[in-house]
Amino acid sequence: MRDEIMANCDERCVLEGVPRVHFYEGGKRCPEDIILPSIMRAILEYLGDSEYGCRHCLAQNPDCKVLCTYAFLCSVSGAASFLSWKDGWHEDNAALTYLSAVPWAAERHILDAVGYEGEFLDVEAGCDNEALFRERIMESIQRGMPALAYGIVGPPEPSLITGYDDGGEVLIGWSFFQDETTECEPSGYFRVRDWFTNTERVLIIGDKKAKPLLAETCRTTLRWMIKVGSTPMVRPEADAPEAYQQRHNGLAAYDAWIAHLLCDENWPAEDEDTLKAHHMIHDWTVGSLAEARWYGAIFLAQDTDGFVAGPGKPGTQAEVLHAAACYAAEHDLMWAVWELAGGIGNPEGYKAMADGEKRRAMVEIIKQAREQDARALAHLECALR
Repeated sequence: MRDEIMANCDERCVLEGVPRVHFYEGGKRCPEDIILPSIMRAILEYLGDSEYGCRHCLAQNPDCKVLCTYAFLCSVSGAASFLSWKDGWHEDNAALTYLSAVPWAAERHILDAVGYEGEFLDVEAGCDNEALFRERIMESIQRGMPALAYGIVGPPEPSLITGYDDGGEVLIGWSFFQDETTECEPSGYFRVRDWFTNTERVLIIGDKKAKPLLAETCRTTLRWMIKVGSTPMVRPEADAPEAYQQRHNGLAAYDAWIAHLLCDENWPAEDEDTLKAHHMIHDWTVGSLAEARWYGAIFLAQDTDGFVAGPGKPGTQAEVLHAAACYAAEHDLMWAVWELAGGIGNPEGYKAMADGEKRRAMVEIIKQAREQDARALAHLECALR
């Protein structure tokens, strides 16, 4: 079969059996709604890397060192400790692009942790970007490695590219945003022609490279989580790109979110469209925070390598576990916020946002979450001393 694929690789080459990625739909696998870590988990699973497992879906093996790969990738990327709020109401508040001023920061941390090279391609003025993207994607597929394309289906979030057709005129793969209107292969993979129009960036995963010991990765990850969670604004300069201006991160994002909830003008009872739009951003923030902190808690509870256990010892596991408890508490608090609007997924939850008393009750819970976050960061700081 491999020979047949390669014989026609100039026109069509498809990697079969790459796990599907999608927003949570139930089933054995836990929710994986943070896109980049989910895609990278699927790639590691496809490549058959025996060090990375799943407690619920994959059989354990003697080489498995990471029992929840998604939690591991959420944490090493910085997503587990990330929160963002740009003044106003912006659908990209949860985008990992904004967790650092360093381009591709989340992707770089993941690749370093799992031991792969990466080629980071952005659209550049004066270049034939389409030809370059097509060439690199086709080369990647031909050597058996999926690629990531940002914006090809839906918003500028990554899609998982698993093949191409018509000499690269059509790209094939999985996207969190494909639906019944998307053209698909019999396997379920999407098919997109004229794909470059909406593609902003491409990540090509390269060769294997030496990676740190898991104990070193855990300590590096804690340092990164602290930075992500405690940096109030990654691009504070006045001439920063517009998307970064007035974008509050970490603990400062809680304060900005609270301020927007307390502004009664944002929640006009007579304007259903505005209520729905603003509630959607608020609800996404609740969901993103709940999931991020839950998987951060799993990572911290499971991956304490590199931290000496015992009273009075520097870098104690106890501090890491205390931080895990704080993150788990934040997760539970977000469910309490959902309950004030009728529960998770309530289609009429937006109506509750017109009630100032309910919003103020939400604010008190979010303040508690902020306190838990600050405590978690303090525990992580102590663990690294």
